Amino acid sequence: MTQIYAPRAHEDHPPFLYSDYKSTVKRSPSHDLISIVQTLTETTGPGPAWVDLSDDDADLTTNAGTGGEAIGQRSIITGRVLDEDGNPLPDTLVEIWQANACGRYMHWRETAFPAPLDPNFLGVGQCRTTDDGEYRFLTVKPGPYPWGNHPNAWRPAHIHFSLLGPSIATRLVTQMYFPDDPLFALDPIFQSVPEHGRDRLIATYDHSVTVENWALGYRWDIVLRGMAVTA
Repeated sequence: MTQIYAPRAHEDHPPFLYSDYKSTVKRSPSHDLISIVQTLTETTGPGPAWVDLSDDDADLTTNAGTGGEAIGQRSIITGRVLDEDGNPLPDTLVEIWQANACGRYMHWRETAFPAPLDPNFLGVGQCRTTDDGEYRFLTVKPGPYPWGNHPNAWRPAHIHFSLLGPSIATRLVTQMYFPDDPLFALDPIFQSVPEHGRDRLIATYDHSVTVENWALGYRWDIVLRGMAVTA
């Protein structure tokens, strides 16, 4: 089915140019934006390509395939993917990636930060939403890490999310943060989000999701469009 997508909600999303976030100075557009007419390529399938997923793909504590378990504070991250009217969006491919408990990504270019790697942690996972729009991951809480944007710059603990809908125009890439992080006020990426939208990026501790003697639980709903859109 052909769909018409709403334009970018500039009042809810970070600006393309935010001087305190130095990378945007070079990456942001320097000319007026051009509106591109949406055609069948953007408004219909084929949607995300995936192989069959298993529960193992959503367990970042063990999906490295080493037989060991990742080190760190076990965290269950769950929530629902919703449209602007609060309707669940089933069969949405949700992918995450993150640093390990020491704040280091498992990437061959990640060499500047001398934190240890965890051989039992790949830092990536994926799942599909259920009929109720629910996703669920088991992971470890990532550590903060320095990123060189300004003197003594550290990123708050966060998890990257990517959601893929039924067509090429329906992808959201965003970040989820943990509550009460002291680095929020010092982080230009978080501060670039309009103030009224920042709380939408912060997960809520949920004791009903927490599993006794096993893992803390966090809930974070993702709204794709509308007044409550996730930045």
